[in-house]
Amino acid sequence: MSKITVQQLLNAGVHFGHLRRKWNPQMAPYIFMEKNGIHIIDLNKTVLQLEDASNALKQMARSGKKILFVGTKKQAKDIIAEKAKGCDMPYVTERWPGGMLTNFQTIRKTVKKMSRLDSMVKDGTAETLSKKERLVLDRTKTKLEKDFGSIADLNRLPAAIFIVDIKREHIAVAEAKRLNIPTFGMVDTNSNPNDVDFAIPANDDAADSVALILDYVTQAIREGLADRKASKDADEDDDSSDVAAALVAAAPESSIASAPVAEVEEVPVLAVAETETSDIQEENTTPETESND
Repeated sequence: MSKITVQQLLNAGVHFGHLRRKWNPQMAPYIFMEKNGIHIIDLNKTVLQLEDASNALKQMARSGKKILFVGTKKQAKDIIAEKAKGCDMPYVTERWPGGMLTNFQTIRKTVKKMSRLDSMVKDGTAETLSKKERLVLDRTKTKLEKDFGSIADLNRLPAAIFIVDIKREHIAVAEAKRLNIPTFGMVDTNSNPNDVDFAIPANDDAADSVALILDYVTQAIREGLADRKASKDADEDDDSSDVAAALVAAAPESSIASAPVAEVEEVPVLAVAETETSDIQEENTTPETESND
């Protein structure tokens, strides 16, 4: 994975923060300067924080863990959906359902209900319902797919969550902290970086900034998934080669124990039997000739 540069961040507008009157004092270590009443983010620290976060996410993906992407603001939801789909990870872009993490079992029941409704439509059961019942079913199915369709494959709690605008998604941050789930987030100058485990100081309002950060992060996740797949393939090749070696090692023993042994044992036995019977006949005939003489 190529390292991101400060120039790329500048071109995407990652360095633009909020107005000075809206800043959070906890962001002081990540602010480079103030210009025209707007705080400018120190992009050198953004590069370092982004590298750390990407490496951590890569290790999680290599272990086969799921990372949940969260972002409901208008300028970020489409980008999050596209990038999360690209690395086969769940995401939430419509609204954060309260208790999604802390009351995960109830959320799973809702997702199963959505699956049942979908199966009713596919197998033709919905056609047997009345017009009103079918209309209610379609409306319920559409609403559930809009809110929970992106997490249909999330069968267990995610290993981590990546959040765009941690101030807006404060409920998701609070639930993750309560369950000790690692949190990654794009943190603007109006947010508290201490609320997340891996804070990436960046402009979370510009679409270009969000797209660049997410592109770099999801690229690291894809590389982790590729490494996991390669290691699995290597293990399967090693297992198959071990089996082949065992078969080759066992083949000479079976060939030795079959035909050659039978040939070596049968021929001498017959020869010995014939020589013994001829000797016995000679011994029996010899005394008779002597007695006649």
